[in-house]
Amino acid sequence: MAARIADSIGERIISGALPPDAPLRQDHIAREFNSSHVPVREAFRQLEAQHLVVGVPRRGVRVAPLDANSVKEIAEMRAALEVVALRHAAPRLTPAHLARIELALIEGDNAETLQEFEAANRAFHQALVASCAMPRLLASLDGLQLANSRLVFAMARNAGWRPRSNQDHRLILQALRTRNVDQACSLLARHIQTIERLSVAVA
Repeated sequence: MAARIADSIGERIISGALPPDAPLRQDHIAREFNSSHVPVREAFRQLEAQHLVVGVPRRGVRVAPLDANSVKEIAEMRAALEVVALRHAAPRLTPAHLARIELALIEGDNAETLQEFEAANRAFHQALVASCAMPRLLASLDGLQLANSRLVFAMARNAGWRPRSNQDHRLILQALRTRNVDQACSLLARHIQTIERLSVAVA
């Protein structure tokens, strides 16, 4: 039950249906899911670990902020950790791993809605580092990727979205196919930093 509540509330936060700083009332959520307060509190803990909600003294649990400082923190953590994960993953990449990365890239290119694009974008970044064999690092990156998904939806609301090819993703895949790990890591860091600059402009 706690996982179901966390998934549902998390989706609303990521999509922007629940805006930054919106209050989350235990009693309201418990009634919505026909549950006691115990799984709601556990769901809040899961969402806090994913950086989607924060506990504020005397104000209760609220949706985490999405201001310029938050955007910078998310991007800098992703740039550091995802590059570390890619350096460990790259030597282990098999043809099957590369095929999964390419599939996510193609799905992103073919996306006709923002929701399809966001899911493909998340799948691409997860596939890049899945073989790194560092479960704690991957768990941290999953939380950061969810936070990044909020940025994708926020940018689309402010600047609009249209189907397009992701050239950065294509270049990263090409570098991995030629086993140029340094280039792939450099391209990935630049890609994440570009997202930061675009996000700060609308945060």
